[in-house]
Amino acid sequence: MLQCKRHLDLGCGLSPRNPYGAHESFGCDIREIDSLDDLGFTYRKANLIEEPIPYDDGFFDSVSAFDFIEHIPRQSFTTSKGHCNPFIDLMNEIYRVLRPGGVFLAITPAYPNVSAFTDPTHVNTITEHTHEYFCGTEPMGRIYGFTGKFEALTAKRETGSNVDPIDQPEFRKMMRRLHRRLFRGGLSHMLWELKKA
Repeated sequence: MLQCKRHLDLGCGLSPRNPYGAHESFGCDIREIDSLDDLGFTYRKANLIEEPIPYDDGFFDSVSAFDFIEHIPRQSFTTSKGHCNPFIDLMNEIYRVLRPGGVFLAITPAYPNVSAFTDPTHVNTITEHTHEYFCGTEPMGRIYGFTGKFEALTAKRETGSNVDPIDQPEFRKMMRRLHRRLFRGGLSHMLWELKKA
């Protein structure tokens, strides 16, 4: 398992995930939180469609996004940036705040499962191949401004409950997958573990 000192959860609300069991937990969300006292983690507010992740370069060992990236538009027009590609910009930001060898973990409703389209705030449809735009020696996302280079450790269909914590017993994960396939219409999410090259 990844040795993790600092972990950032994007779209964390009041309960950031810490799937790798990092010593220090950080969160970032668009929400205004009334009191930052006694949260048990470090919180920063940011609109990640328009703003950078408010942490320094190479600060985190891992970053997670649970049911988050489907809410980031692929293209947008903002008053501050004009025409932009917020999803590409976010992937650049995730790459920037990860240390070399750090890992980005995402679990996201994916096409063709109905969960990818049910929530009216889902604006970014993820497929089994979306991660390829950010991986390899020459990622396809370069043509849209992606400047990083991830290595795909995992890119597969999964159920969300099998991800936090990431090191659950494989038998338990297998039983959940089977249940989802037999009784709940299949595996609705894509799981990415992308390592910063």
